[in-house]
Amino acid sequence: MTFSMELSEEHTDLRDWAHGFAADVIRPAAAEWDEREETPWPVLQEAAKIELYNFETLASFWGDETGLSLPIVNEELFWGDGGIGMAIFGTTLAVAGIFSSGTPEQMVEFIPQCYGDAGDVKVAAFCSSEPESGSDVSAMRTRATYDEAKDEWTLNGAKAWATNGGIANIHVVQAVVDSSLGSRGQAAFVVPPNTPGLETAKKVKKMGLRASHTADVFLDDVKVPGSCLLGGKEKLDERLARAREGVKSKGSAAMQTFELSRPTVGAQAIGIARAAYEYALEYAKGRETFGRPIIDNQSIAFTLADIKTEIDAARMLVWRAAWMGRNGVAFEAGEGSMSKLKAGRVAVWATERAIQILGGAGYSRDHPVERMHRDSKIYDIFEGTEQIQQLVIARAISGRHIA
Repeated sequence: MTFSMELSEEHTDLRDWAHGFAADVIRPAAAEWDEREETPWPVLQEAAKIELYNFETLASFWGDETGLSLPIVNEELFWGDGGIGMAIFGTTLAVAGIFSSGTPEQMVEFIPQCYGDAGDVKVAAFCSSEPESGSDVSAMRTRATYDEAKDEWTLNGAKAWATNGGIANIHVVQAVVDSSLGSRGQAAFVVPPNTPGLETAKKVKKMGLRASHTADVFLDDVKVPGSCLLGGKEKLDERLARAREGVKSKGSAAMQTFELSRPTVGAQAIGIARAAYEYALEYAKGRETFGRPIIDNQSIAFTLADIKTEIDAARMLVWRAAWMGRNGVAFEAGEGSMSKLKAGRVAVWATERAIQILGGAGYSRDHPVERMHRDSKIYDIFEGTEQIQQLVIARAISGRHIA
């Protein structure tokens, strides 16, 4: 029996490739697109040119039997910049929704439309959260009704906080088809390009990740053919029948999508934290007070030591969860949520400490740590708040329903 913590040559090559793109393309553009608060289409085009932004490459990451390719790539890109990193990877959540629930035919039809190509780059949006339904998925109000004669679904409702909402070529929308079944009465639908009735208000002005587009999406009698129901009508009817009979399930499609993505989201947070740590470390080596570099002060050196330790610990939790998820090992203690919880906390704390190490300079926009701190905070909130992750872990380790 052998055991190794050493990355394979394929993984180190992948890491270096992603890091090179982050260093050469993302970082030089980061401050500009944060200030503009716009989707960095030129950067997306560059990513598409080197085949970093397309489904074939994403599928190869997913196909990695160790589960480590996606976390490795995300950490490097978000080390480059959180906002641009999310602009590149924001499409992935919609793709994950199609991949986890769709038929092979639906994957072939819709996933390429999520990306476009290097000459005409597209993005996709996953629409689950609502104004009154975020962590409480069972409170979802968006409705989908079926017209059997036309084999057509009509969607009505409002979605909130949708990454790429309104500018997406493909929207994946979670909706209620049987309100009596709570979260088990929901299904996911693809809304194709230029479908009438899907509209958006102005984009959300955010604290961080400002190069990533976020907006509310409104669905007013949006009609889609039966082929846009992910998984198909027969599979949906079977699932609803089991739910009515009280048969246990793996949970809603939205939750399954989030479960797939949590270690990857954790890796994004680690990338931001690592970037802030590295910047603060170099600053501490070069900044002198009282005749010596500030890193020679124990308080500064110990803080940096703690930041490095916390980042490495969080990465191990992410890698463990990614490996478990890829190899079908059950999250019996909420390991997926552990990874996201720890990584989000570390990112917020590490970036705040980096600002403190830089002092007044860290509070100014002349240094990137203030942007990194703004970018980090969302990792305590989206794709399951800090408290929701604690709840998942607590239920897993206690075996009890904790409200």
